[in-house]
Amino acid sequence: MSAPLVDTVPVLVVGEALVDLLQVGDDIRRIPGGSPANVALGLGRLGIPTTLLSHLADDDDGRLIRSRLAESGVRILPESFSAARTSTAAARVDAHGDAEYEFDIAWELGGIPVLDAYGAVHVGSYSAFVTPGADRVLELVTRAAGLGLQVSLDPNIRPQLLPPQGPSLAWFETLVEHADLVKLSDDDAAWLYPGVAADAVLSRLLDLGADLAVLTRGAEGSLLAARRGRAPVPSNSVRVVDTVGAGDTVGAGDTYMAALIACCLGLDLTTLDAADLERIGAFCARAAGVTVGRAGADLPWRAELE
Repeated sequence: MSAPLVDTVPVLVVGEALVDLLQVGDDIRRIPGGSPANVALGLGRLGIPTTLLSHLADDDDGRLIRSRLAESGVRILPESFSAARTSTAAARVDAHGDAEYEFDIAWELGGIPVLDAYGAVHVGSYSAFVTPGADRVLELVTRAAGLGLQVSLDPNIRPQLLPPQGPSLAWFETLVEHADLVKLSDDDAAWLYPGVAADAVLSRLLDLGADLAVLTRGAEGSLLAARRGRAPVPSNSVRVVDTVGAGDTVGAGDTYMAALIACCLGLDLTTLDAADLERIGAFCARAAGVTVGRAGADLPWRAELE
């Protein structure tokens, strides 16, 4: 992307932060994770002023999360520390690097902060669907949209944590009605819109009100759609080292989402054409390629991409 990233628009990320209990053989590692927390981490490393609103405990895991985010310049709102315990996800990794998760989660949102200090809000993953917190997430997104803040959404579907497909789809589409920017992986799309072609899914998101809709497709790259054009963008060819916490296998969903938000800050998304989408998609693919090329959810720093 030829233009520098806008680093003067503060972003509020709302959603879960948890600790992955990663078991490889007999060894267990505790790794801070959670899709929204990873997105916040990625934004912080790209130099974007970023704040996280989550549901954590002031325990060892909560302090581990706070320390990791602080190292990347991310501030956690004090009201986030309202949980009895910090959520965890136990992951067992197979020989191919894929992980199966067993979740121990709690998700609530005690209150909605004053939004005037932010220029953009990001929500997503199970915290956008699981009650009672999801009701507050919708309220927050509605307020943000009413204030003219740029709202982004990434469902990051985890079927085992969500209501059935029908109610989840209805809730997702209600959120989309208040969003400017929506990203789905091909797995997300297949679960929410089974049997529907990629272009039709993107058209549906634009019809619901999104100004920019993105579908990541792993090794096949991504599809970006806006009101003035569409663009397919190839992925970066890299050797996949570790995908735990990085999202889809090659797209590295959380990294892609952070890069996408960073690219779109300060832009009028209604004016984007195919050439704009190609530049944005190429930057996001490059960022995602860095993450999957090294172990863990080690999202890239701005200097690595410039």
